[in-house]
Amino acid sequence: MSGNDDAETAKIEVWWDMKDCPIPEGYDARRVRPSIERAFNKRGYSTCPVSITAYGDQNQTPCHVLRGLSSTGVAVAHTKSESTRSVMYRDMVEWRGQNPPPGTMMIISDQVGGDLSWDLARLQQRTRYQLFLAYSIKPCNDLFLLYRANWRWEQLLEEEGAAPLVVGGLSSAAMFYCKSCNFDCQSLEKFRKHLSSYKHGMEMMLGNDAAETSKIEVWWDMKDCPIPEGYDARPVRPSIERAFNKLGYSTCPVSITAYGDQNQTPCHVLRGLSSTGVAVAHTKSESTRSVMHRDMVEWRGQNPPPATILIISDQVEGDFSWDLARLQQRTRYHLFLAYSSKPCNDLFLLRYANWRWEKLLEEEGGTPPLVATGGLSSAAVFYCKSCNFNCQSLKTFRKHLSSYKHGLEDAINSPDSRLLCVTKTWAKNYPATPEHATAKIHVLWDMNDSPIPEGYDACRVRPSIERAFKELGYTGPVSITAFADQKQTPDHHLLALSSTGVLHSRMITNFEEWAEDNPAPATVMIISDRLGWRMSQSSLLQKSNYNCLLAYSVRPFVKPTLLTSAEWLWESLLAVSETKRHTLQKCSGSEMVVASTGMFYCDLCDCHCKSLDDFKKHLSREEHTHEDNIMNTHFQSFRHRHRQFKMSKYHDEASRISSQDQTYEENR
Repeated sequence: MSGNDDAETAKIEVWWDMKDCPIPEGYDARRVRPSIERAFNKRGYSTCPVSITAYGDQNQTPCHVLRGLSSTGVAVAHTKSESTRSVMYRDMVEWRGQNPPPGTMMIISDQVGGDLSWDLARLQQRTRYQLFLAYSIKPCNDLFLLYRANWRWEQLLEEEGAAPLVVGGLSSAAMFYCKSCNFDCQSLEKFRKHLSSYKHGMEMMLGNDAAETSKIEVWWDMKDCPIPEGYDARPVRPSIERAFNKLGYSTCPVSITAYGDQNQTPCHVLRGLSSTGVAVAHTKSESTRSVMHRDMVEWRGQNPPPATILIISDQVEGDFSWDLARLQQRTRYHLFLAYSSKPCNDLFLLRYANWRWEKLLEEEGGTPPLVATGGLSSAAVFYCKSCNFNCQSLKTFRKHLSSYKHGLEDAINSPDSRLLCVTKTWAKNYPATPEHATAKIHVLWDMNDSPIPEGYDACRVRPSIERAFKELGYTGPVSITAFADQKQTPDHHLLALSSTGVLHSRMITNFEEWAEDNPAPATVMIISDRLGWRMSQSSLLQKSNYNCLLAYSVRPFVKPTLLTSAEWLWESLLAVSETKRHTLQKCSGSEMVVASTGMFYCDLCDCHCKSLDDFKKHLSREEHTHEDNIMNTHFQSFRHRHRQFKMSKYHDEASRISSQDQTYEENR
């Protein structure tokens, strides 16, 4: 690295997750800042001012660590452990808005993947900062982020050099923040006093979502996640409850149902579970997944949000995940997962947390509740899903499972092993709901997938879309943005579209950016054939009240994860104005405001143009071509790295199988 780049003399901002990357035991906290600064100095960032904020539950941080950090000017922010990632991200976005490039960002965390990586990569395309990462556990190789360097946290702290000498007190730059109460101070004593105060405790309690005080329902597949051999079944419930308590769900009633072939479950396990109020359901092993899903759908219909769902199973992917993701977009519950085998990374579900089953059972805590010998909890119920039978007596349950009647029912009328996705039968075009009928509508149109047909008057695009909305009862203000490589779009189309208030952009903009300025309820329409992009947005719709509409040039072979209220074929949507007469009206006042900022927009260069001539000139400029080449090079490089990663995984798996085969042959 040359060290001549402007960013290498500009400010450096560091966001540090103390839970993921803690200070090692016995390590002097005063050395954290010098170690980070020394790492940057080695890369030529020798004159950059460095600002560091450490995030975490500071109730768990020893005073000598807080004092050591603050003595070197490290800001300390208190957050709940489960909120650290979202609070860091929110502060990061706010900082970017107040500190335009050049600048350098460093993230110290193990949780940069997923939505954070995806969103930050898109922000980086608009405003480019130099980005660095540090971690305790190496992140997956398919991060979307282009970063200058990364470090292992422990190695970063081992950077040679003595800690700065500090005279007794705190640095004048030190600051302590409580993100829950919006409180700050420069005194460690005041900070500690605040964290132990009644006011802070009330803020933490009242700050919990309503779901954190409502019911929790648990569906547990005992075949996928069995009770380990020698493990007492009675601590299962306390372990699950303790895990929720740590996340703030301390007053929630927990209901647990264990599914499986109970002919295979020992009596002492059944007795241990039922003694703590765990319901036990008998199903054939191949039907467990479909029965759990059916019961879950039924429960959702009888228990509206707020509430919380925990699924303990290795079989959540596929149809189960797809259907549940669509259900979550209509009625939103807090969702948690536990598994024995790590689930695939392409789950569509937005979940609050997940646990490894064995680790969940290892949750530290007191001994399981004492139960009178031979007695069952009054809440215990035994179910037979094949016979629609239930009882509260283990003896009666065992007798039923061994009866001729049960054997006959199990063979003839056992539950269907096929999972029935309830959302597949939902209608395509629903009338507008009252809350969305007059709300604003934002249309994102991919002109590459859904171009204007040859000979079609581009002036009719907006009226056709608006007419389709009105037929379903949507009367709110409509904004339309067309995404394409506008070098390939004929001038007469650009002029005609802009005359009806359709904005232009070269790249697809960030849905979350629009959502920040337009809170739900609101409606988003996506005109695109690209299922992948819509899948990535389903997570946002699972946690918000946005309504989604869809149009495509070719009907998708696979139904999208994104839950829609209406869908159209692009050509049939454009044909609406052929059967209905339209009078093109002038843009509304709000649209005129938008138009004044530029009807043509290059997202790559963040450039607004008021006329087509100016827009065409911009696209032909050397600066735009340079930016275009940088972005294309980055994505080509990413695809190459991703392909290499997949090949490496394939060879590793092939080597593992070959080794197993060789061992098998040797043992024969």
